[in-house]
Amino acid sequence: MLSKVLVANRGEIAVRVIRACQEMGIATVAVYSELDRNALHVRMADEAHALGGQTAAESYLNTEAILDIIERSGADGVHPGYGFFSENADFARAITARDVAFIGPNPEAIEIMGDKISARQAAERVGVSGVPGTTDLITDPAQVREFGAEHGYPVAIKAAYGGGGRGMKVVADENVVEEAIESAQREALSYFGRDEIYMERYLEKPRHVEVQVLADSQGNCVYLGTRDCSAQRRHQKLIEEAPAAGIDPDVLAAMGEAAVKVAQGCDYVNAGTVEFLYEEGEFYYLEMNTRLQVEHPATELVTGIDLVEQQIRIASGEPLPFAQEDIEISGHAIEVRINAEDPAEGAFLPSPGPITGLRAPSGYGTRWDGGYEAGDEISQFYDNLVGKLICWGRDRPTAIARTLRALDEMEVDGVATTINADVAILSHSDFAALAHSTKWVEETLDLTGVKSSPASDSPPPDTEPLVSREIDVEVNGQRYAVKMWVPEAASAPSAPASGGAKRPKRAAASKSSSSGSGDVTVPMQGTIVKVMVAVGDTVEIGDPIVVLEAMKMENNVCAEKSGTVAEIKVAEGDSVGGGDVVAVIE
Repeated sequence: MLSKVLVANRGEIAVRVIRACQEMGIATVAVYSELDRNALHVRMADEAHALGGQTAAESYLNTEAILDIIERSGADGVHPGYGFFSENADFARAITARDVAFIGPNPEAIEIMGDKISARQAAERVGVSGVPGTTDLITDPAQVREFGAEHGYPVAIKAAYGGGGRGMKVVADENVVEEAIESAQREALSYFGRDEIYMERYLEKPRHVEVQVLADSQGNCVYLGTRDCSAQRRHQKLIEEAPAAGIDPDVLAAMGEAAVKVAQGCDYVNAGTVEFLYEEGEFYYLEMNTRLQVEHPATELVTGIDLVEQQIRIASGEPLPFAQEDIEISGHAIEVRINAEDPAEGAFLPSPGPITGLRAPSGYGTRWDGGYEAGDEISQFYDNLVGKLICWGRDRPTAIARTLRALDEMEVDGVATTINADVAILSHSDFAALAHSTKWVEETLDLTGVKSSPASDSPPPDTEPLVSREIDVEVNGQRYAVKMWVPEAASAPSAPASGGAKRPKRAAASKSSSSGSGDVTVPMQGTIVKVMVAVGDTVEIGDPIVVLEAMKMENNVCAEKSGTVAEIKVAEGDSVGGGDVVAVIE
């Protein structure tokens, strides 16, 4: 059994892994960026090491820094969580080359399935068919237009080395091909470190069904039922449930068997998820995620199997303690992702900032997997998942009712959240009747008037900026240089501070930001990744002015009046705060 595990991640998944290790008597090592130095996962781990930097590229994607910490800490296992390095074969290879266990699949399987094109080919070799698409990387917009002419629009452009809806853009017609390609590549590069993209036919009203698999190094592989993840926005999941309901049991069994074939076809070891699209009685292979999924707790509640524990045991060389015939599905589970986003009547605007209050629900069949506590801050540089609410019931109606009760108890203050949108989804007759699809939230669900809950009157936590100070101390007669984070106003003998978290560069203030104003303002803190217009351009209401990236998602900031662009106040790469004016239209 592994004795010390380094968790190469942050947020709720790092907390989840640390808790599993604690229950197994395994020591834990946390890593953290400058912005996460006081984060919950850092507070919970047995030891914590600084990566430096603020953005993911500067910290959690810094391979050399993580490898150095592995060596210094003496960790004999690394759990990558999801996102970041979880599906990076080079990182896994660098770990195993040091005789340290990578708690995930072997690098070869990651390479096959991490490249979505080779993954399609691998699935086809074992007789599992996917959505009609191409195995060629997109290098020219003409490729998309030719594919659209042959198969029809819409066409999905997807990150070849990613998943979870990141780096995916839907091309409605040939007029927006270039824009979709550029946006998909930017998001893919930002989230996965690579910008290769490919395309496939975009199904009109599919359900998103996935199969959880576990495989050990002795050649045993089982599937643990299914999950339905059809309630999505921007191709990213909001609500997941296990098992997938309303589908013929024979079809679900066929999906499970297909998932095992795909896993065994690439000599897969550890936990993985094979995803399918289901429409009108047919299912199509979509992709395999070579990692633990965000929605894994839903499967845990209906199977009674701790997936993180099994991951660690498999990585330690143990065989699976059960066979396929031992797997039993009991009841129904629903997982709700509580994201720091304002539903904003369907706009789902990222909402970074400090959490001033947090009260998780409790009760029978109710579980909360969170990555933050009151006083912590949701940063614009990372994913916006506050935590996950998972509820179990003896059947699907009971699980829905229990989840609605728990959401009513849930309190998150200081940032906007998706709770009210979650309630709207779970309360809708279409959801109860299983009449929803992956496009239902955006195309059918009426979120008119649905916004985030009003902010509470709770006082904000102490947000006085912290800066680093270096001082000399003596311990048992030996001199050390120690870096301390102290309030900016605090006196210290050292030179001027450096290394503190940078505040966003704010654009010029505006005296008027009302609806229809000529001042174009951004709704949230973020980074300008593209300026769409130039001074002198004529624009109409709704035309995009700039593209704002916040929490790894791109958002078009549009004109609220027609006219001529008189001034542009930002450039690509500028950081802005909510309410800042980025352009003026006259």
